[in-house]
Amino acid sequence: MAHIKNEEQYKAMMARIDQLFFETNEKTPADDPRLMELDLLSSLVEEYEKEHFPIETPSLAKTLNERLADNEWTQKEMAGRLGMTAARLNAILSGKANPTYEQARTISESLKIDPAIVLAL
Repeated sequence: MAHIKNEEQYKAMMARIDQLFFETNEKTPADDPRLMELDLLSSLVEEYEKEHFPIETPSLAKTLNERLADNEWTQKEMAGRLGMTAARLNAILSGKANPTYEQARTISESLKIDPAIVLAL
């Protein structure tokens, strides 16, 4: 399969994707050459970006600290919502401890955090 070899090719493909994006829409037939080209270029760009611009999964501690700030909760308030002690939550927030399976389930469900982040997968 073809692949993007350098940043110039990447930029050229991104420009072409932008152009094709505005030339097509949800009513464009699946066999339209522009839509097929858009799909192919998008796949190539996605592969290039995964290699050159990886996005790391945020840590549980970082994600929990963001939830604390977003909701303007104290650690004690969050711990109460999660059914754990403030000391246990503090250990998780500092990265000194991992949640138990049940705590991980509660964190994921209660705070709408992706289980992969909670379980550090």
